[in-house]
Amino acid sequence: MALTEISIRGAREHNLKGIDLDIPRDKLVVITGLSGSGKSTLAFDTIYAEGQRKYMESLSAYARQFLDQMQKPDVESIEGLPPTIAIEQRGVSHNPRSTVATTTEIYDYLRLLFARAGQPRCWHVDPKTKKTCGLPIESQSATMIIDHVMALHEGTRLMVLAPVIRGKKGHHKEVFEAMLRQGFVRARVDGTIMDLREITESKAGTPFTTQKQRYQKHSIEAVVDRIVIRPAEGDVRDQKDADIDPLRQRVADAVELSLKLADGLVIISSQAAAPGWSDALFSENYACTEHPECSLEDLEPRLFSFNSPYGACPTCAGLGTVFEFDPDLVVPDPTLSIADGAIAAWRQKGSKRMNVFYSRMIRKLCRNFDLDKDVPFKKLTKRQQRIVLEGTNDRDTKEFGKTFEGVIPNLQRRFETTDSDWAKQFLSSYLSESPCETCHKARLRPAALNVFLEADPSGKRRKATRHNIADVTAMTIGDAADFFDRLRLNAEGTQIAEPILKEIKARLGFMLSVGLGYLNLSRNTGSLSGGESQRIRLATQVGSGLVGCCYVLDEPTIGLHQRDNERLIRTLRHLTDIGNTVLVVEHDEDTINASDWLIDIGPGPGRHGGTVVAHGPLNDVKLDADSLTARYLRGDEQVHVPEQRRTLNHDKPLGVRGARHNNLKGIDVDFPLGGIVTVTGVSGSGKSTLVNQVLLKATKKKLLGSKVRPGAHDKLVGWSNIDRIIEVDQSPIGRTPRSNPATYTGVFDLIRDLFTKTKESKIRGYKPGRFSFNVKGGRCEACQGQGVKKIEMHFLPDVFVQCDVCKGKRYNRETLEITYRGKTIADVLDMTIEEALSFFDSFSDVKRLLTALNDVGLSYVQLGQASTTLSGGEAQRVKLATELGKRSTGHTLYVLDEPTTGLHFADVKKLVSVLDRLADQGNTVVLIEHNMDVIKCSDWLIDLGPEGGDRGGTIVTAGTPEDVAECEASYTGQYLREHLPAVVG
Repeated sequence: MALTEISIRGAREHNLKGIDLDIPRDKLVVITGLSGSGKSTLAFDTIYAEGQRKYMESLSAYARQFLDQMQKPDVESIEGLPPTIAIEQRGVSHNPRSTVATTTEIYDYLRLLFARAGQPRCWHVDPKTKKTCGLPIESQSATMIIDHVMALHEGTRLMVLAPVIRGKKGHHKEVFEAMLRQGFVRARVDGTIMDLREITESKAGTPFTTQKQRYQKHSIEAVVDRIVIRPAEGDVRDQKDADIDPLRQRVADAVELSLKLADGLVIISSQAAAPGWSDALFSENYACTEHPECSLEDLEPRLFSFNSPYGACPTCAGLGTVFEFDPDLVVPDPTLSIADGAIAAWRQKGSKRMNVFYSRMIRKLCRNFDLDKDVPFKKLTKRQQRIVLEGTNDRDTKEFGKTFEGVIPNLQRRFETTDSDWAKQFLSSYLSESPCETCHKARLRPAALNVFLEADPSGKRRKATRHNIADVTAMTIGDAADFFDRLRLNAEGTQIAEPILKEIKARLGFMLSVGLGYLNLSRNTGSLSGGESQRIRLATQVGSGLVGCCYVLDEPTIGLHQRDNERLIRTLRHLTDIGNTVLVVEHDEDTINASDWLIDIGPGPGRHGGTVVAHGPLNDVKLDADSLTARYLRGDEQVHVPEQRRTLNHDKPLGVRGARHNNLKGIDVDFPLGGIVTVTGVSGSGKSTLVNQVLLKATKKKLLGSKVRPGAHDKLVGWSNIDRIIEVDQSPIGRTPRSNPATYTGVFDLIRDLFTKTKESKIRGYKPGRFSFNVKGGRCEACQGQGVKKIEMHFLPDVFVQCDVCKGKRYNRETLEITYRGKTIADVLDMTIEEALSFFDSFSDVKRLLTALNDVGLSYVQLGQASTTLSGGEAQRVKLATELGKRSTGHTLYVLDEPTTGLHFADVKKLVSVLDRLADQGNTVVLIEHNMDVIKCSDWLIDLGPEGGDRGGTIVTAGTPEDVAECEASYTGQYLREHLPAVVG
């Protein structure tokens, strides 16, 4: 009998307390609960890990040695578990060659489509007019050429010509002699028929006798045959057996001979009843008839791959960008004069010799080119600025009689020739990415970029439009779906493209269904948020069409506006409808309400969690009195709207003018100071671009002198009204297990000082370094302070065993003999934040930092917990707590990107109180957020949109939450009304 449930017995992984649970299969199951309660442990570390382990065991021992083996999770048994697929919030790929199109495999199908159905065109650029030739490049076999000739009207006179010389200078005497030796009688020379015998018997042996003619371009074609299409022979041509047609045989011989003589080219010059001859040039190669150097081999998918040397742009090697010395970084402050150090790259701290050398060069530069060294750099003329940065050209040298290398060429030369790592590191700080001048970020060589597909007109366009593969990948997913619906192909191309288009449209449709229609196919995956990358992988899995699987997802709604939630839920529902089980770890209310089965883990975080509080159908769980989640779903508990909003400083706001980076439409945005300012909008509307790429980087450049180039904008105003800027993102607080919340926040330094001050430490002369597990002295050298040893197994997974010397304590015996209030330094690291807060209650500095960690909802985290085990949301809250623990100046700008990631309703309530505390001290908190509880508690909203991608990038409305809720054009406002009693009433 088929199993209808996933039956879990005795799950004890991490903080789970021997959970016994039955989960229905082929249903949408949501696992929720407080942060740290054990949701991810149950879903990923238990269910998914066991599913993967069982699959690995089914492979042979030979295959398993090449795979990362998995340890059995701490669970007694899991029955009825189908094959599991995890779609996690793992870090996105930072490979610059990875794009949305390559990740979803759409690019592979695009390469195949262009190789099989694309129309190549000549890419020769006229040096004078700068226009591209654009003539079609087609390959025609000898049979096709013969068929073309035989289709001419009866009575047509024609010449079969072999173009042996095309547009080349010279007398070409040897060419005429060679044609005569080969048996040709006539040749067409620059359009005129000539007798070869007369030419070669003349004294010059060539019709080009003058010096002037020698330096002119000439065309010479051997007359292979002259034929008339006769009516009598036309009757024979109608017969099925073409071999008996003497005319066709004659044409075939002439055409094949011409192709052999002229390297695959033949000219058919024909004259019908009307006077005058017309030429038709044919090629059996993929080459332009006018520019034979623009030739192709057979079109292959590798031509369109920027990861292959065959297709990649030779200048940027397929990256689309190159690193060049940036004038804005070389001269970061143009208000300074040259004497005051405007040329930052020629000022080296601690290098007196170099500074003296460059000072001498600057004095010489100013003297030779009449530059006033005390005038601000921006007030120098354009020519003077060019001479300083780029060096002199021929005109400058002629006028001034002097030369100057230029600052940027000087830096480039030093960068290429130096062997010093320090010098390379110093010089590289003045490099920035800029578009490749050859391919203009298209990544491919000209041959690939001149293969086109045509689409029927759309909108106001009346003519069909041509698109190369770079044009298609530059489209958003939504626009690309429309393009392929309008694709124009001939009968053969339609038949070839049908299976390819089916795969492309399916993948585009799946990404549209998960709310990613605003993403460009060429978007680098390194710039995607965790939620976006997760939904891309989800769309890929949906496209695979697998059934009978168990999908495990980790908060797929991250970065998704409420408007787009419904489409994502439909996609998840589709997976269950075709016969899959979908387990979603989620806090989003819409997703919870759409579930077939709800599991609430708790009741608290960390050691206070790890049990099933309630599980069952949604309506049953809502009635549970012990479930904290149920109380929020029923409305018994909620995040309350503030009774009064703060009065912000609108007179001197922090403002961005002319922001036009990515999809921003040159907008002017003011961020009033002294409160919580939240940037909202649908996914892809430009929120992250505005805040992270423009505002954050521009402010860092002004305040901190950062060399990171901000997104395109005109200017930043009001930045002098803040004195600090703190970015609180979700990047890891450390990349090794040695990093932990105690070391990151600095509280471990204070704790080590306390241990140093104990009587026994003073007697032994121990310093704070003695209590560090990262340096020699106090740590256990057997495990080098890690507490565990890694044992490599051949056919089995690597085993981490507890160090038999320190027993997992990390420190040597002498260090552990030092105790503070009965606890060793190892005992302190094993404490949770909640326990440590009580233990160090009498020490204000330690208590301040621990209180900050507790206030952001991390009471369950251990002080020594490895940073690699923290989620993105937990890492972000550790950073936030670190800043909370510092004494505020009251003029600090805090920038947070979706701080509610991974937070339960109750945790969001704590977060709002923390943000309120920062704002109450006079600081400014700028958020990017979709969570309505945070949005409704903000003092000021800036809503971007109205849509995502190219249809976004403008300010829909700005004002208090009540103002935004009343704006009919705002999608955020439409959902916000339900959360604001004053507006609803």
